[in-house]
Amino acid sequence: MTYCIGISLDAGLVLTSDSRTNAGIDHVSTYSKMHRCITTPDRCLVIMSAGNLATTQGVIQQIRRDVQEGAPRNINTLNYLADVAEYLGDVLVTRIRKHTEQTGFVPDATLILGGQIQGRNPNIYMIYPQGNYITSSDDTPYLQIGESKYGKPVLDRFITRDASLEDAAICSLISMDSTMKSNASVGPPIEVLIYPRDQFNKPKHYKFEAEDPYLLEIRHEWANQLNRAFRSMPRLESHAQPDSNLHTF
Repeated sequence: MTYCIGISLDAGLVLTSDSRTNAGIDHVSTYSKMHRCITTPDRCLVIMSAGNLATTQGVIQQIRRDVQEGAPRNINTLNYLADVAEYLGDVLVTRIRKHTEQTGFVPDATLILGGQIQGRNPNIYMIYPQGNYITSSDDTPYLQIGESKYGKPVLDRFITRDASLEDAAICSLISMDSTMKSNASVGPPIEVLIYPRDQFNKPKHYKFEAEDPYLLEIRHEWANQLNRAFRSMPRLESHAQPDSNLHTF
């Protein structure tokens, strides 16, 4: 399992992913889930993946091959992010069908596409194994794939369209740390890409190993602040009367 977050803001995009591909008692492996595409100067495109590793590797290889061979339809010939998402969906479905026909096993995968094409707004899309896709909204300006449930509450509380890129990046790291705390199948290295609007060749990329001082500081400070908030909660016995009408049988 894995966990990836895409956040779409007025100021740009924040993309965050873990790198764990397998977790067990005696075997843990890692593989980057964040792929920055080779593009033209008028665009910046990043793909994050969750699901079957062979499928996602095959999809990324096909995308690169289409660019290198100058295929009429590739990530550099399409003028809208939605069209790029549709193209990725077609590549994904083709790869899944090929593996299914060969082995009888359905190797599903899900993608998040984030980026901007010149003249358009930056945005994020989630592409499902069936090839269809969705985008973010003003009410929910983020998308998640993989092990999403543990890291969702902090995103719901703090992420809005007008949030700063730095605040969104910190929030995504807290979301990732909350997920790692509850699920051993998600783990470092953690990658964060910050893309400021209209800065096509200037995204900032960070990679945090398990013992990175900044990642540890985020973890410890968040835990300390949560503990302080919990200890300051109104005490039950001071503010509520017990119900004496307890049913017995």
